[in-house]
Amino acid sequence: MAERKELPRLIVAPSETDADMLYATGIFIGDPFIFLEQNGKRTLVLSDLEIDRARKNARADEFVMLSELEREVQGKAKTAPAYEKVLAHFLKKRGVRRAIVPANFQLGYANELKRGGISLETTNGLFWPKRETKTEEEVAKISRALRITEAGMKRGMEVLKASQPEQNRKLSWSGKTLTSEILRAEIDSAILRAGGIPANTIVAGGDQACDPHERGFGPLSADSLLILDIFPRDAKTGFWGDMTRTVVRGRASEEQRRLWSTVKAGQALALKRIKAGVDGMSIHKAIQEFFTERGFPTEERDGRRVGFFHGTGHGLGLEIHEYPRLQKVTLKVGQCLTVEPGLYYPGIGGTRIEDVVIVEKNGCRILSKFPQQLEI
Repeated sequence: MAERKELPRLIVAPSETDADMLYATGIFIGDPFIFLEQNGKRTLVLSDLEIDRARKNARADEFVMLSELEREVQGKAKTAPAYEKVLAHFLKKRGVRRAIVPANFQLGYANELKRGGISLETTNGLFWPKRETKTEEEVAKISRALRITEAGMKRGMEVLKASQPEQNRKLSWSGKTLTSEILRAEIDSAILRAGGIPANTIVAGGDQACDPHERGFGPLSADSLLILDIFPRDAKTGFWGDMTRTVVRGRASEEQRRLWSTVKAGQALALKRIKAGVDGMSIHKAIQEFFTERGFPTEERDGRRVGFFHGTGHGLGLEIHEYPRLQKVTLKVGQCLTVEPGLYYPGIGGTRIEDVVIVEKNGCRILSKFPQQLEI
């Protein structure tokens, strides 16, 4: 029996925001463009504005000008054709009658192709399966993104160290009250100078930090747990960094210290167990059990979740949250994962410690380098 011929693969998206397109082409383009892989040949259809730059920098075998296709479709009509009609025309010219597309392929494009007799299938899983495991070149790019992340973290710690508590326990820096907004701006500015693009940096203190994705707002207090979660994108490569540290500017109470040391020990437990072939859920459950044994159960109190109620970690690469989730897979060599247990109790505060690892056969390689320190 003859082998089934592989279907053409089609993406129509801006590579600036679509990780599959960036992975395929290696170039940042802000508007949607067409990628077609057919019989092993990769073709890009681009605007006049982008095509020369793409010829120099993009990974492709052929470059087609969108304007030429538009003229063919428009003919003697007075108005320019819709983009989806140009897309359908291009595919028909290439003899494409069926194609594989990512799961997020736009419905408007899909409807036009269907009207033109072109059927689409989405992948069962990752569009580019190789994205799940990282090459050494990709590990180097993630490491560079982490160095950018650490530049932001370093600046955050410098500002906190230079701040002073006032009589009301509010922190003061450079003659004014230090707020989450001011500290976030300092962190984000350092990220920009280091070559990164900041994205929703979290600076959350006290009970604000008990909502893990609360960005933080208002004055920061001395002797209070403060979560700094920094996750910038490297402007050069598109890879993301991700790191969280929890600190106290001043003196931690015994309760705060016990919370922080428990999370630190929980992360150490995870790092020790991560290796190829291990069920990620077993690691997640082991951390929850360890936290419960230490007196920090995961439960509901006064209508809100407390304890360790989020995942242990997620994939990291060309997306900040990409496949796989640590607790939902059997680990494989080459996966890049965050490891970020946390505990959250209103009245005490929140603590999360996060680092990035590469899964290896007999353990894991920690890519993060910034120290873990409670008191500043």
